[in-house]
Amino acid sequence: MSWDFSTEPEFERKLEWMRGFVKEEIYPLETLPLDYKQFRQIIKPLQDQVREQGLWAAHLGPELGGQGYGQVKLGLMHEILGASELAPPVFGVQAPDTGNSELIAIGGTEEQKRKWMKPLLANEIWSAYSMTEQGTGSDPTQFTTSAVLDGDEWVVNGTKYCVGNAERSDIHILMCVTDPDAERHRRASMLIIPTDVPGIEMREIGLMSDPEGKGMLHTHSEVRYTDVRVPKANLLGERGKGFELAQKRLGPGRIHHCMRWVGVSRRAFDMLCERAVSKSVHGGPLSEKQMIQAWVAESIAAIESMRLLTLHAAWKIDQVGATNARQEIAMIKYHGAPVMHDVLDRAIQIHGALGFSGDMPLEHMYRWARASRLYDGPDEVHKVGVAKRILRTYTPQDVPSDHVPTRRAAAMQKYADQLEALGALSVA
Repeated sequence: MSWDFSTEPEFERKLEWMRGFVKEEIYPLETLPLDYKQFRQIIKPLQDQVREQGLWAAHLGPELGGQGYGQVKLGLMHEILGASELAPPVFGVQAPDTGNSELIAIGGTEEQKRKWMKPLLANEIWSAYSMTEQGTGSDPTQFTTSAVLDGDEWVVNGTKYCVGNAERSDIHILMCVTDPDAERHRRASMLIIPTDVPGIEMREIGLMSDPEGKGMLHTHSEVRYTDVRVPKANLLGERGKGFELAQKRLGPGRIHHCMRWVGVSRRAFDMLCERAVSKSVHGGPLSEKQMIQAWVAESIAAIESMRLLTLHAAWKIDQVGATNARQEIAMIKYHGAPVMHDVLDRAIQIHGALGFSGDMPLEHMYRWARASRLYDGPDEVHKVGVAKRILRTYTPQDVPSDHVPTRRAAAMQKYADQLEALGALSVA
């Protein structure tokens, strides 16, 4: 199969509209001192414009209120949206709501879709994905938060950590152990937990990207569930299939993340280049300094490689599904994160104190970039997985298969008659 990332002219026009819209309407919002409730209100007219363009909630099929775009088109959209962290909610594709609505679309009952997915898509409610636990490292099979069936109710106990938007959400989608004696990848299930039920305690925590835990878009919390009761009908998908459902959510989600990182990197690259041609030191513009020229050349090559690798992963998902594109999805995760970090680092460096200050968006982007090596699984785990899959395709050899003396002997035997006739070599 040949790669093809092209899209029809009509969609290209939509992408061009998005580029102008993000710069003209969303960039200015970054400078305003809004809390998250005010932000939700102020973007409603912008969301209406997005709906008019047919770009709202593009990650789901038309039958679910989305646009039915494949991963390549979604990737191209997220490349534009990544330039500002405020852009995704304007387009109805903000994390974790996109992934959670996809989960309900994939595994939810018709009642669950009516009750929670449709309001999520309409931006009437917010959600959280309650998965990570302290002490389990990168191994989710060690989760201890449990749900026990008691009659017609699940009883949940346990603690989750670093749950995005937990306190601002209306529902949590919770990964918990429902079958402790089952095979380790069949122990967990997902439950939908409304946040107004008794027994939920939440503590907001500060992060490197948001030290005070008061971000306009994102906060993170430690969440303790103590004898939390929800109806049996709140099971999302099949019992014991939590890991399988999670993989269906995380695969395409990584495409969106990584293409947003391309958008972040391009914006930082533009700032780097603008600074290079604008600022003069030691008798000439920075753009004439070989060090800066090297930064520009290295940055653009890295950005383009990240972009192409990510679009290839998106294309493969469109062709054969996320399950069959696991290696490509893993590679973009650990390749893209350091690219974004390095481009941001150079952009800050060329701006000096200005780049380190809050007068430029670079310092905030830089702090967020560090998290990219952690969420959706640490980079190291993805590297190990890719290496294992590749190494399984090779066979142990007593002598290296490309060993020259061995290959020469085999070739002489294979072509003995021809060589003897030519008198090229003695084959006796």
